[in-house]
Amino acid sequence: MIAVYSKSGRFGDACKLFHEMPDRDIVSWTAMISAYVREDNFFGAFRLFGKMQNEVEPNAVTMLGLLQGCPSMVEGRQLHGYIIKNGLLHDRSVENSLLNMYSHVDSVSDAEILFGEIDKRDVVTWNIMLSLYTYKGDITRMIGCFRQMSGEVDPSCETLTVFVSGLAECGYLFEGRQIHCLALKKGLFDDKLRACLLDFYAKHREVDISAKLFEEVHYRNSITWNTMMLGFIENGLFKECIALFKQMLLVGVRPGAEILRTLILAYTHMGAVQLGKGIHGYIIRKSFVESGAAITALETSILNMYLRCGSLSAAGVCFDRMVGKDLVAWTSMIEGYGMHGLGFQALELFQKMVEEGLKPNDMTFLSILSACSHSGLLSEGCQILYCMRSKFSVEPNLNHYTCIIDMLDGRIFGALLAASRVYMDKKVADYAANRLLELEPDNAGYHTLISNVKASAEKWFEVEDFRSTIKSKDLMKLPGWSCIEAKGFLHGFVSGDRSHPYADCIQQTLEILNRTMQDVLM
Repeated sequence: MIAVYSKSGRFGDACKLFHEMPDRDIVSWTAMISAYVREDNFFGAFRLFGKMQNEVEPNAVTMLGLLQGCPSMVEGRQLHGYIIKNGLLHDRSVENSLLNMYSHVDSVSDAEILFGEIDKRDVVTWNIMLSLYTYKGDITRMIGCFRQMSGEVDPSCETLTVFVSGLAECGYLFEGRQIHCLALKKGLFDDKLRACLLDFYAKHREVDISAKLFEEVHYRNSITWNTMMLGFIENGLFKECIALFKQMLLVGVRPGAEILRTLILAYTHMGAVQLGKGIHGYIIRKSFVESGAAITALETSILNMYLRCGSLSAAGVCFDRMVGKDLVAWTSMIEGYGMHGLGFQALELFQKMVEEGLKPNDMTFLSILSACSHSGLLSEGCQILYCMRSKFSVEPNLNHYTCIIDMLDGRIFGALLAASRVYMDKKVADYAANRLLELEPDNAGYHTLISNVKASAEKWFEVEDFRSTIKSKDLMKLPGWSCIEAKGFLHGFVSGDRSHPYADCIQQTLEILNRTMQDVLM
């Protein structure tokens, strides 16, 4: 009954029943410890564990419950010592649970030592280590672990899912395709692995394969829909993302906060503020069962949409009405003021945030320094940089120093190159270009920038060389595009685009406006 009360959310009744029991055996003690863990009260569980030893001897099941909720390495090592002392380490479940505990408390070294001491490692043991390396972003060890595992045990669906999720973040397209083939060969497919492969191919710009995998998913939950929508966004297919959202509504799936955040992100990229306002109204009318953090994140997405679509007043109203403003919301609003050249307002908001007891992080400082940079507030920016370390114990990184350099008319080498194009400084341009090519030889954006600088200097042979390099290395730079809403319709344009049915008329109107502005300025 203790377990029943606990699992149904009646923790108080479970405690009352436990304390009223005249004779408590190992089952009742273990159930009560698990109830504390389920309530995220590990220290209560740990105290109960100490009292338990005065009446009965804990067993392997007791240790499994404690290890599941262990919050730190200190308590974890104490439990590890108890397990060894009482001869419980021979139990496979205890070994794996102990390994999983070290993984959760972020102790790679302890996990590796224990892993090396386990004689017979099953697929669960290997999956724990693989998940740890994936979480840490240690791709070399992750791949090495997978290869070593393949020589001992057969991988499971979970193994391939974890491995593919790690590969998705690091550009290993060939290896991911091999895992896809392995899954097909061994018949290990499930919907979770399909969704993970879907995300993998989308991140590697193989969105057609992602769409095919999406169609193969039998049970599409909100995570699957959201993953495919994000895949379209990552590949610049914003209209496809919106169409998929409409398809989701047609099959009766009610969107949660996470999916609405993704939809708002698509509207933000498109500059479709009117469509975004429609979703904002929908959110206000509907009630959500998600946690307060999820709702705050959704409201912050709306805030970002208004800021990036140029509607600063709407963003301000949205920000003022937010009940639980977290650090991300404050940072977004500070960044928004900076984007619009309102450096002093950004500084005032930063000060207000600090007064309300929120500690800024590195992203907050990057936003406020960027705001100072855009507004030319050199003195204020330097003061912010100084107080990062002295007052808030946040170590400045390259991006923070770049903002300061930008205030001094340069953004390290990329900004220096762009500035040299404006001021026609050949010597500085050559120096900055060479350093950029050394640091980021495969950056398509920098190759394009260097090509444009050379074109400004009328060095056409060098321009041709750079553009040939871009083509030969397959360095694809996604074209920048703009959107405008007119009479309820959304129109998108990329540079040099003539596909719009009224392209000629639009171009003529722009030329007339351009000449009119030139006449006024003259």
